[in-house]
Amino acid sequence: MPHDPAPAELPILRGEHVTLRPLDPSEVPRLAEEIAGDETTAPWWGTDAGRIAGWLADEDARVFAIDVGDTTVGVIMYEEENEPDYRHASIDLSVLAPYSGRGLGPDALRTLARHLFATRGHHRIHIDPTAKNARAIRAYEKVGFKPVGIMRRYERAPDGEWRDGLLMDLLAEELAEE
Repeated sequence: MPHDPAPAELPILRGEHVTLRPLDPSEVPRLAEEIAGDETTAPWWGTDAGRIAGWLADEDARVFAIDVGDTTVGVIMYEEENEPDYRHASIDLSVLAPYSGRGLGPDALRTLARHLFATRGHHRIHIDPTAKNARAIRAYEKVGFKPVGIMRRYERAPDGEWRDGLLMDLLAEELAEE
């Protein structure tokens, strides 16, 4: 399938329950504060809102707000490796506590995965949750992500300790529709 590896204007993507829209830069400080102070996201993303804002504003990342109606319930983002022999995308996701456990994360993941496979021309996507983040791992598995392996001492936790990451990937033909 032909594809344009250059970063594109982000479209609005519609899932079953969520709408993914380009995150407006003016929203970054507020959303970073919400993620940093949220009981379900802070253990994984940390409590440093400035650091989180840096991730949300990273010029290599394509960041979408996850909306349900008029409410922003989280963020989902991707980066692309465009070297032809290694072409793939990586994604990250954060759903705030009041909205977790409702299937919104898997819906956002499916919606973005469809876009990355059909429009951006990827054949593989990976995600790398902290190995102890069972809730996230279950959500990723619902969409079809498979564990690849443990990356030992992969990331520094908010408390300063190194923790393992679980590398997971999803091939286009493995995307699980609900």
